[in-house]
Amino acid sequence: MKLEISCTRAEADHQQILRCKEDLNKTADSIEDISRLMALAGNEVRFKILFLLQRETELCPCDFADILEMSVPAVSQHLRKMKDAKIIGTRREGQTIFYHISKKHEAFLAAILSNVKSERKIA
Repeated sequence: MKLEISCTRAEADHQQILRCKEDLNKTADSIEDISRLMALAGNEVRFKILFLLQRETELCPCDFADILEMSVPAVSQHLRKMKDAKIIGTRREGQTIFYHISKKHEAFLAAILSNVKSERKIA
């Protein structure tokens, strides 16, 4: 059985429609930024990286590789995508590059990452 969705309103609320269109136009840049961030963070590995960065403040690619049990090149690809989108930033110390969450996205990601709950009970 196929359900068909149809609209049965008698009259459109033109003021509401105009107001909503105006709201979308005013917030277009912000919506685009957040949408891009969420698309990148929607990958499980990148979400784990952001979770770790929020907890530890900064880590290097070798740290991520050890923690996530991945190769450094694989981790680096994820880091590059997030760095290109300016979700994370870097700090160099000698030969080592440390990654951190960018200030611009810190509060937004903290709100999302605060929903990650530990399922394990520590005895």
